[in-house]
Amino acid sequence: MPPIGYRLSISTLALAAAIALLYFGRVFFITVIIAVIIAFLLDPVVGFFTKLRLGRGPASFLVCSLTVLILYLGGLGLVTEIASLSEDLPAYSDRINGLVEQGILRLEEFEKSVTITLLPKRNRPDNQQGTIKRRRGEAGPAASNAPPPIPEVRVRPEPTPFYRIVYEYVSSLYNVLLMASFVPFLVYFMLAWRDHLRSRFLSLFRGEMRNSAGEGWHRMADVARAYVLGNFFLGLLLGVASSIFFASVRLPYWLLIGPLSGFLSLVPYLGVPLAVMPPVMAALPVHTDPAMYVFITGVVALLHLLALNLVYPKFVGSRVHLNPLVVTLALMFWGTLWGGIGLLLAVPITAGIKAVCDSVESLRPYGKLLGD
Repeated sequence: MPPIGYRLSISTLALAAAIALLYFGRVFFITVIIAVIIAFLLDPVVGFFTKLRLGRGPASFLVCSLTVLILYLGGLGLVTEIASLSEDLPAYSDRINGLVEQGILRLEEFEKSVTITLLPKRNRPDNQQGTIKRRRGEAGPAASNAPPPIPEVRVRPEPTPFYRIVYEYVSSLYNVLLMASFVPFLVYFMLAWRDHLRSRFLSLFRGEMRNSAGEGWHRMADVARAYVLGNFFLGLLLGVASSIFFASVRLPYWLLIGPLSGFLSLVPYLGVPLAVMPPVMAALPVHTDPAMYVFITGVVALLHLLALNLVYPKFVGSRVHLNPLVVTLALMFWGTLWGGIGLLLAVPITAGIKAVCDSVESLRPYGKLLGD
């Protein structure tokens, strides 16, 4: 049997290799995970159509087509709202510029008052400038005949060609767009070939491990559906409540900023600041009273706290069962590896790992470690 140090070294190297693979192949893994989650969500709908004597292949195609159509209509409505919002961008820009200028003036006045209060009179900037002027006057004509200072010549860097900027921007998004284009096909094949994939997956195991693998499959699907649908209904509820409030205080584009604020409120740990930004930006051209911004921030924060403490445990928490420390560490780990999308996928990935651990007898202690 190899010594403990040797096994520890091999395990450390394997873990480092796995983390490196997840990092450098992040676009591929993110695409596959998103496709798996969507397939888990749509699988009950496909099952409903198969009960109507429709084949699994046609049912999967129909469900995927309806999903794409719904997303297209939602995106079209969003683009329409954004297009109408772009017409008012000059007003928002002028308002923001005015606020920035007022802030700068107030900061300069505060700095001047602090300088006058703290510095002795002889060391104040206005007295020093007067002393310099008097000394220049005492210098006489000799000082006036001094050669003027040589102006500093700044070399402007050559501007980057426009086509190079466009190329760098497109190339940075190429892999993301390429992988995103595979998502509908992956979802369709996962739904249409679900029974085949499941049987082949279970054939890799024997005896008790086969039952554990099947149970883990079902638990992962249940956790994915509970997490995504729970967050969706929670975001929808927050969006409706926020839209009603924003309409009552006569904020422009309340139909757009309400759902946006509601769903941004679901972002872990950053929900309140992100949810406050859309209504505050929308209120800039129409409200000048600072009390209104405080009121909007307070109501949005109150809706966020009520949703997470009263609604979230019933919709999501009862099915995920992750303790707060594990959630925080998962957000840090997956956010470091995959950025913003890692923050969104951290909880379902960790919950899926816990579901697998709960299904395998030898891994159940790790599932209890991750649980609440």
